[in-house]
Amino acid sequence: DMKTDLNLLLECLKYQMDCPVSQKEALITIYSICQENSEASEYFREIGGLMFINDLAKSSVHCVVKEAALFTLGIIIESNVYCQQALCTSALFEDLILFLINKDSGVNLKRMSVYVILVLVSNNSNGQAYVRDTGCIGLLLKLFRTTLSTSEMNLSNECYQLWSSVCSTLCACVNNPQNEDNQNICCSVLPYAKEWLESCTEPGIVRPICSFVGLTVANNSYVQKYFVSVGGLDTLAKVLVKLMRDSRVSHSSTKLAVVVTKTLDACIANDSAMSVMLTKYRTVSELLKLLSNDTLDTGEKISIILAIGHCTEVCEENQSELLQSNGLPLMIQVLTESQDEELNKAATYVLQNCQKMTEQLSLKINDPSLSVNNAEELDVQVRKRNLQEYWKKAKEIFHRISLIEKEHDEEGVQGGVFVGRSSEANTGASKHCEVNPADGKTYIETTQKEVHCPQLTSKLDNQVLAQSVNSSAPKNRILKTVDPVHVSTRHGERSNIPCSVNELQRDRVLQSHTINEKTACVK
Repeated sequence: DMKTDLNLLLECLKYQMDCPVSQKEALITIYSICQENSEASEYFREIGGLMFINDLAKSSVHCVVKEAALFTLGIIIESNVYCQQALCTSALFEDLILFLINKDSGVNLKRMSVYVILVLVSNNSNGQAYVRDTGCIGLLLKLFRTTLSTSEMNLSNECYQLWSSVCSTLCACVNNPQNEDNQNICCSVLPYAKEWLESCTEPGIVRPICSFVGLTVANNSYVQKYFVSVGGLDTLAKVLVKLMRDSRVSHSSTKLAVVVTKTLDACIANDSAMSVMLTKYRTVSELLKLLSNDTLDTGEKISIILAIGHCTEVCEENQSELLQSNGLPLMIQVLTESQDEELNKAATYVLQNCQKMTEQLSLKINDPSLSVNNAEELDVQVRKRNLQEYWKKAKEIFHRISLIEKEHDEEGVQGGVFVGRSSEANTGASKHCEVNPADGKTYIETTQKEVHCPQLTSKLDNQVLAQSVNSSAPKNRILKTVDPVHVSTRHGERSNIPCSVNELQRDRVLQSHTINEKTACVK
């Protein structure tokens, strides 16, 4: 039935050349059949219908027939890739240029012409090349600049519809697949895009412009730097601040803020160093406020977190702002509450930025003369410093054990558990002092096997020692596990341990507690 209908409609088009109304109705019926129907579109191409409509659009003297023919062409091209390939020629692009520059062409005819260009370049590198080589992209950029006036805007008229179609077509010219040549050409109108954003925050204007800007700068460092140089990044940051202020009373402003966030992120994704320009607008704080909104879906949260990640990757000011704005607990909350893998990856990325920052600050505080030139050098120095801390801690624990045993033996207290252990511990300590500090893990594991000491001492020291090895956290977190209240409770349970040993053990715990307080104060 579909094939029969298409054959009859094609005959109707051919024999109704003097009746534009009948031709228009036939074209409307054809595109209703072929819309989102690849099989019907392919069959219509096979019977010669596609080329006939193409010729009809050029030859008809009736504007309504031209418009309907172009729209039908667009529908069929969009529905079937073979139809797209058949019509993707420089000749068709040149015909479409003529429609666009003809003074007699109405706004609607121009809009239909732009629509055909859109479907020809979408997901088609050949179409992207033709639109550039024929000069069609230059004409589209001119329409982008001149179709609408920033002083007189009416988002319901035909001019706005044409301008919106031009924005969508330019997006397809530079993206999917990414086309750097077209991106470099399109960057010439980015100053106009910036002016639009400065003068208007209407969703109908901001959304198309943000899409165009975001895709034009995406993965193109040259265009990114150019957009930043003309003040585009500053403008996006200001728009975000305004939208966040409006979002308190407007849900649409929240959604629009997410769109601006994606565009802002595209501008700094390949060069996070440019994010330093955002510190004066407290962009990280604004993004954290936006992330806290309950109405966001998972995809929107991922976009926001990635933007925060790029802002904090290398900029210390943004990193500090993240911590001061309670960004760290928020990222941890995302990790604990979300089951989405991509969202968790994004949150982890931000947390890794925080880890790098705290490690670098720790190194600078402990050794102000230390110079950290790159991430690799920082990582090596952090690992070396942590290993030294673990080694030092292990030696301290062995020294305490030796003191406890020695004092116990001197007082002649009955303690069969201690008999023969002191020499064994000392032997183990001297043996392991010869071990290379780089092999800290072997040192600790062997120690735990060879040393046997009173139960209270063993449990406390093993707890501290194990956390020293297994945790990459700062020293104060390791010491925090030894808690005076816990020790006093254990003291009550083990009253058979000699008083001198308990006193010495309590002194050791209090000393650790003091170190913990000092370490926290330094941090």
